[in-house]
Amino acid sequence: MIYAIVEAGGKQIWVKPGRFYDINKVTANPGDRITLDRILFFRNNDKLMLGQPCIPNIYAKCKVLKHIRGRKITVFKMKPKKNMQSKNGHRQEMSRILVESIKTQTS
Repeated sequence: MIYAIVEAGGKQIWVKPGRFYDINKVTANPGDRITLDRILFFRNNDKLMLGQPCIPNIYAKCKVLKHIRGRKITVFKMKPKKNMQSKNGHRQEMSRILVESIKTQTS
């Protein structure tokens, strides 16, 4: 089983090849290929690699599928006895990426 823990968009995500994930929006068009090179942990069957903080020469090749918006979050603030209420919403901009492979860089 091949998997890696990748830092993308300020979050750490456990990724496997052939699956898609939602991360914070990246500046790429749908259909573009991107590489995630901040690999924190890598496992290839019985071989384990741990970065300090990142592992050099390993990257994940990904394809941007589409840009989406996350679930709506309602922010409600109220101060009792002051007649103050505030209701706002927020939807995070996200990108759906497909992890095609996790490879070592040959130089």
